[in-house]
Amino acid sequence: MTAQTRGLLFNLGRAGFSAILLIWVLSTAGLDQLAEAARGADLRCYALAVGLAVNGILLRSARWHALLKAVGARVSFGRAVYLYFVGAFFNTFLPTGFGGDVVRVLEVGPGATSQQAAGTALVDRLAGFIMLFVLALLALPFAFALLPANLALLIAALAAAVLLGSALLFEGRLLRRLTGWLPRGLSPAGDAWIGRTYAVITAIGARGIAIALFWSLLFNLELIVENALVARALGIDVAAGVFFLFVPVTTATLLVPISISGLGVREGLYVTLFGQLGVGAASAVALSLGAYSLDMAMGLVGGVVYLTAGLLGLRGRSPTPGQVA
Repeated sequence: MTAQTRGLLFNLGRAGFSAILLIWVLSTAGLDQLAEAARGADLRCYALAVGLAVNGILLRSARWHALLKAVGARVSFGRAVYLYFVGAFFNTFLPTGFGGDVVRVLEVGPGATSQQAAGTALVDRLAGFIMLFVLALLALPFAFALLPANLALLIAALAAAVLLGSALLFEGRLLRRLTGWLPRGLSPAGDAWIGRTYAVITAIGARGIAIALFWSLLFNLELIVENALVARALGIDVAAGVFFLFVPVTTATLLVPISISGLGVREGLYVTLFGQLGVGAASAVALSLGAYSLDMAMGLVGGVVYLTAGLLGLRGRSPTPGQVA
């Protein structure tokens, strides 16, 4: 069996798992109840959430652009915005939450090497998770009355793992020593593509990381507000602080490659988490799908942008062979 065939079967399995899990969650919640929740939604709150989602693309583009500048890449902010919208399309409609990051690397253009694009894209993604879990940790002491102890400990453990892993990645020297036994082609300490990409990551520096975390703070606060607005649109009455805790956990489902864009897994998690606060299954699933619809809307915009740029010949050029080396 070829690697391509195995990859196809794996993605089909993930799609099937997503479909089965989503059908089970929807049937548990009740389609009639879901339809009733959608019909009664406050479209003004939802429209505001959509507007924040658009602004969120701009904030993340600014974050990636700052990281590219930190390593000497010459990519315009407009190009970063274009690639982020295109990435949103591929993240939404490919069988992974990270396909858009690969597209950003492949289509970054002649202003950056593939190592610069890949290294900064990884840090760009990681910076978002870091700040999201920092916000969760800050909110955790005020939420023990709302959450069971085991759930609070799970959130704290996830946050600690993300923060410690990030510190290890950014520090560089310890990770190079720990992975020194790997073949040179696979080691961050090597001089092959992986090693040169990791050199880009460690070259970003404390100032570049701090700027990325600042943009991440703004974006994640917006993301939390988006979820709260969708909840308000659906008439779900929960404390706003809950979203500081639940959004990091549900967002982290994208890290688990067992479903398509977290579909099914995320909905089940919303039912479990919000159910502990007395929110019914139908309302929790509606909230999950409503929040996901914001990502889908940005993906559709990205698809239109990508198609239009292709028709007009404005997509730009991929890195030259000398840049990829």
